[in-house]
Parts: sequence; structure tokens; C-alpha cells
Amino acid sequence: MDSRAERRAGGANVAPQMNAVVLDRFGGIDELSARRIPLPQVGDDDVLIRVEFAGVGSWDAVEREGDYDGAFGVASAFPYVLGWDAAGTVAAVGRNVTRFDVGERVYAATMPVPRGGFYAEYGVVEAEYVARVPDRLPTEQAGAMAWDALTALSGLDLLALRPDQTLMVFGASGGIGHLAVQLARHNGIRVLAVASGDDGVALARRLGADHAVDGRKDDVLAAAFDFAPGGLDAALVTVGGEIAERSLRAINNSGRIAWPNGVLPVLATSPGAPVSYYDGDRSRTTTDRLNAIVQASSFEVHVARTFPMERVEDAHRALKDHYVGKLALKVG
Repeated sequence: MDSRAERRAGGANVAPQMNAVVLDRFGGIDELSARRIPLPQVGDDDVLIRVEFAGVGSWDAVEREGDYDGAFGVASAFPYVLGWDAAGTVAAVGRNVTRFDVGERVYAATMPVPRGGFYAEYGVVEAEYVARVPDRLPTEQAGAMAWDALTALSGLDLLALRPDQTLMVFGASGGIGHLAVQLARHNGIRVLAVASGDDGVALARRLGADHAVDGRKDDVLAAAFDFAPGGLDAALVTVGGEIAERSLRAINNSGRIAWPNGVLPVLATSPGAPVSYYDGDRSRTTTDRLNAIVQASSFEVHVARTFPMERVEDAHRALKDHYVGKLALKVG
């Protein structure tokens, strides 16, 4: 951290070391270990965030096992810190950052390579990808929100549906899906939610889905044609597999399908409607739009369980269990 960043921090006492959960090699849950590591360096365009809550996503387990090694064009370096999204307060800023003040509540979407993720007391992120937490949103919810909400919003942008058009959200009780339901309803889109389990169906209905079915036991294709006899206008798919592929037959000939990169298994057959594979946009423009929606609506992030950082192994075990919404770590 340069001297100007320190001055901008108002003399904040930021320790040169921090507690973190690290990997010394990729592998199973038992490779996660807690120890002190150096604080990340703050560049001129960066914000240093004192993390209070970090999201725990299904992709964290995939990354922990090494499946992302080299995938982003950057060599993996150890100790490796997981964690793609978090919320907390601004601890310090770089010399070029004028948008944030120390102590403000913020959230961010980051990538663990090359500078480390959010399973740590502090995380450093370019200011472009940092946003203030809307006043009405608890920090815990904000910590589990960023990548899922931005991926949902980016998918809806691709689909470009008008009010009263029909959308199937497949995986509507998961992290991305339950937020997509709310964002779509905010825009007046009619939503058929395909959720998982009775609790997932109940969550989707509570969050505003016009109709919700259980993808594990209901005939999704029949429900889709009951919901939209002429075929659905679009689908946002957050869980792949045979049931998802069969359900996509309900999209009409002029419809569209949004499929976030990383959703597995990938399509084995080609659906009738075109598929757009995409990444979530984490730019300031998109976080500003997301914040406006959060502030103007009853938007919520459903956090199923929150684990203290010392129980991170339990959090990763829970990723294999049935749950709705998102998991989180309490860091600060």
C-alpha cells in the first residue's frame, strides 16, 4: 500500500498480516487450512475491503479441486485463497480512487487469480468492480450476492424480454436462479420457476414466480405448455442435465436461451431455440443497475446457512447437500 493510500485510509490500523483460509495444493476439503498470510498489495486503482461475509458457491469446490487451474490465462500460485464475492467495509483505497471512503459498506465480485479471493479478512479489488451496499440490504446478503445476481442480470439482458413475455428459470431455487426470478418479475416478465424440492418451490413462489414446479418430480414440459400454450419466449438455465434439455423443448421457435458459462453438464443435444453462453458482467454500469433494483424493490438474497470461517470445511461439505439460495462464510 502506498503512502497516499495510507493517508486516504485516515490512519486506519490495517495489519500487514491477515487470517485466511488457504490451499497449498488443489484437492479435497481437507486441503483447506487456516493461517496468517500477508495482506494483499493495494494498487493505485484498487479498494482494500475488510471482509465481513463471503459467498460460498458450488464453483468454489470445483476450483478447490484444481479444475480452473490455468483456465483464466494466469498460473495458479500458492497459498491460494478461494472466494469470488464478498461484502464488508472499505479499509483503504489506491491513489486514483475517489469514489469510496474508508468505512463505507461495499460488496464486490472478484476472481481469486492472481491476487487472492475473499476467504480472508481482507480482499483487494479494482474499484471498477466494487459497489456500495444498498441501504436496505443486510451485509450478510450482500456478501453472498455479487456473482449470482450479476450473472442473473446479464442473462436477462441477453434475453431482452418485454413485460408480459414468458421466461422459464431452470434452477430457480439456486443462487443465480432465485435472484433471476426476482429480477425478471421486477421487469414485468412472467416467470415459470423450475425449482428443487418443496422448499425450493416455496421459495420461488414467495419471491414472485407466477408458477413454480419441482424439477425432480413434476413434468416440467407439461407444466411449461400449460403456462405458455404457444411455447415459452425464453429460458435462463442455471442447472444442466437431461431434465433441463427436455424442458427446453418448450421454448418457441422465435425464443432464446441464456446459459451461463460453467453451468454443467453442458447440452448434449441442440435445442430448437438459439443458446447464448455468457459470463456475468461485473462492471460499475451493471452494479449500479443492480443496486437501483435492490433499493426500489423487495429484492432479497436467500442465505440458507452461514458458517464461521473456522468451519469452512463444513461449508464445503454443505455444498453437496440439498439447500436453497446461497451459502456464506462469516469472516469479520
